[in-house]
Amino acid sequence: MATSQKRLALAIIDFLSKSLNDGTISSEDTESIEIAKSCIADTFRVDPSDQAALKDAIGDQSLLSIYGVYEKLKGKTSTAPMPGASSSKPTTNTSKPSGPTPTSPEAEEFKSQGNKAMQQKDYPQAIDLYTKAINLSPTNPIYLSNRAAAYSASHKHAEACADAELATSADPKYTKAWSRLGLARFVLGDAKGSMEAYQKGIEYEGNGGSEAMKKGYKTAKEKVEEEEKEGGDEEIERAASPRGAGGAGAGGGGMPDLAGLASMLGGGGGGGGMPDLGALMNNPMFASMAQNMMSNPDALQGLMNNPRLREMAQNFGGGGGGGGGGQGGGMPDISALMSDPSLREAAMNMMGGGGRGAGRGAPQ
Repeated sequence: MATSQKRLALAIIDFLSKSLNDGTISSEDTESIEIAKSCIADTFRVDPSDQAALKDAIGDQSLLSIYGVYEKLKGKTSTAPMPGASSSKPTTNTSKPSGPTPTSPEAEEFKSQGNKAMQQKDYPQAIDLYTKAINLSPTNPIYLSNRAAAYSASHKHAEACADAELATSADPKYTKAWSRLGLARFVLGDAKGSMEAYQKGIEYEGNGGSEAMKKGYKTAKEKVEEEEKEGGDEEIERAASPRGAGGAGAGGGGMPDLAGLASMLGGGGGGGGMPDLGALMNNPMFASMAQNMMSNPDALQGLMNNPRLREMAQNFGGGGGGGGGGQGGGMPDISALMSDPSLREAAMNMMGGGGRGAGRGAPQ
């Protein structure tokens, strides 16, 4: 079983225990909660009394505070503040957090040490220190944004993007978080998402945004336009490609139009005169011809333009009777067709044998 699943199981058990202790759940339900905790522990094979495992699962937080972060990401936070969440509305046009977020002198000390590590370009140490601050205050946008900057400096852009998204959810008016989100998305190849992040930053900064934010937006926008242009050019190239468009005598992707050939020979499929293609392809001669047609669709066009073949197709296709050398439903006798010298030569050319078609390939 995955370690993350066991950690979640421990977090749920801890949440149930705390809900009993703080009165969220009535004491009348104690027995049911204890049974639920026991079932979870047995099913996921975890020990709720193992404090080290519990700390590894949720750190110094609770499942409720962690879920509060998720609600912020989804925009579903209620008016009542969640543990670890901001309890005041943000002010306008500021690059600082909009209101007090739960923090502590210890968390601030970790942040200050992290800032010093950043100045010394000791990014792993900075990440570790910011993480300790975040463990004490998981929705503080400054801590999250600072760690995003440390992740970006360490070329861990996916982690930087995740932290910046959390920071913008915790306090959309903290514009540094938008700037760091824009950078992370751009490096990850999401130019459009980057442009949107910088645009948000400009809106929250007000007065047209800072020069740094506008520069980031411009760079991302140019990349988006470049990608759209490249995509349009590729579509044009595919449309113009002979292999991408069906022409006369060719189906999609340059394949020969076998249905057109069948109609020329008087067949409409099945019992209407079309030969059994499965049986035809068991014939080595026709298998070779089909292979040659797939590699050279122009060969089929040449065959269909043969006046003798067209004349015979009209005779057989319109007559409806097999008489003489014909088969049922108007299908001509293949052996009769191949007795004609011009048609036999065309077939040999398609098979890659003797005649004028043999010299088209390069020497082996």
